[in-house]
Amino acid sequence: VTGIATLLVLVALILGQKGAEARKGRILESFEYIAMSCRAHSASITDFGGIGDGKTSNTKAFQDAVNHLSQYANDGGAQLYVPAGQWLTGSFSLTSHFTLYLHKDAVLLASQDMSEWPVLKALPSYGRGRDAAGGRFASLIFGTNLTDVVVTGANGTIDGQGAFWWQNFHKGKLKYTRPYLIEFMYSDNIQISNLTLLNSPSWNVHPVYSSNILVQGITIIAPITSPNTDGINPDSCTNVRIEDSYIVSGDDCIAVKSGWDEYGISFGMPTKQLVIRRLTCISPYSAAIALGSEMSGGIEDVRAEDITAIHTESGVRIKTARGRGGFVKDIYVKGMTLHTMKWVFWMTGNYKAHADNHYDPNALPVIQGINYRDIKADNVSMAARLEGIEGDPFTQICISNVTIGMAAKAKKVPWTCTDVEGISSGVSPRPCDQLPDQGPEKITACDFPAEPLSIDRVVLKSCTYRMKYT
Repeated sequence: VTGIATLLVLVALILGQKGAEARKGRILESFEYIAMSCRAHSASITDFGGIGDGKTSNTKAFQDAVNHLSQYANDGGAQLYVPAGQWLTGSFSLTSHFTLYLHKDAVLLASQDMSEWPVLKALPSYGRGRDAAGGRFASLIFGTNLTDVVVTGANGTIDGQGAFWWQNFHKGKLKYTRPYLIEFMYSDNIQISNLTLLNSPSWNVHPVYSSNILVQGITIIAPITSPNTDGINPDSCTNVRIEDSYIVSGDDCIAVKSGWDEYGISFGMPTKQLVIRRLTCISPYSAAIALGSEMSGGIEDVRAEDITAIHTESGVRIKTARGRGGFVKDIYVKGMTLHTMKWVFWMTGNYKAHADNHYDPNALPVIQGINYRDIKADNVSMAARLEGIEGDPFTQICISNVTIGMAAKAKKVPWTCTDVEGISSGVSPRPCDQLPDQGPEKITACDFPAEPLSIDRVVLKSCTYRMKYT
């Protein structure tokens, strides 16, 4: 009897405590995640007046929260928690030693009020905006000159509500380039993970002029006809790891970039030491992985493996042109599985889009050291379209252990090659004469580096929190 009475007292105390919490309007949430850094301080967006009704603007609440939490940058860092709800917001900027965490039922809704999107200058390596000659709208989640930033969640959602922007773009009504969902500039040690990104106005994830970037466990979805909704675009970045992500979009799933024509040449910052692995892509009008076309600062040491593409225009595409300058070299791809493709391999030396008319037509790109191996494809319209530049051939191309099943209505000539040089081994259907077969003993000839990059040595920690918020 005494034991039962004690138990009843304990239950009453617990219920009373919960009741007191409820009366105070406080809610308890426990969660954990894996990150580069854990934080000593936490707060909820509701602590700063945030209202998750999908109608009230929270732009000021988010910026106030970040500004307040920035005081803890040198005291263990801070985390901003976004609970379940629909949080309408315009662009806001993050701070260093900071984590933005989205509950699984949290949705950031991008505002359609243009006054909530600051206008930035054009990127110096581009010289102009992508959509218009002037500047560009700041990204929804933005940061510059930061270090140690994590944007993550329990697969919470960021919805760009892009139809508004796409319509204005098609009608020619935009004075500035459309915003991206997440962009970091001149930053270091950045993690973007475990999120769903929907309907971006333009590119989804854009690290630029940055280093040591981890993008992991991202789902990106946009209509396949939506304009320029690239998935993840590392741009003039060093030491980047993109993995375990699923992308359906109206443009390239991964687009590797480094500046446009004379502006990229002058800025001179390549993208290098990039790992892409365990990617699934659907993009009927673009590539699973594109290198360029803005590659004037150079692209070097890209390693892609375990890539699946379905109903996608091409597996890997290199895009460049006279006037680009720069280079694409030391590219390593292995382990691709492709279903229903227009092309498996596509290299283009005549991609004519230019920033302006001031480019130097004698600035020729260097394309060399391109390695593809261990690839299976089916229902393919054309195996490859490899087009170098007259007087500037693409060289040191290696393709081995590739089996391509052609579609019933495939092109009669599966390979077309001009101004390219290289070798092949174990490739079916037989490649063009510019890629002579080296025999079965060379089937592993195409390189893939064994030594990991430093971004692969990053150790992630388990972070656990118990939040109380109004």
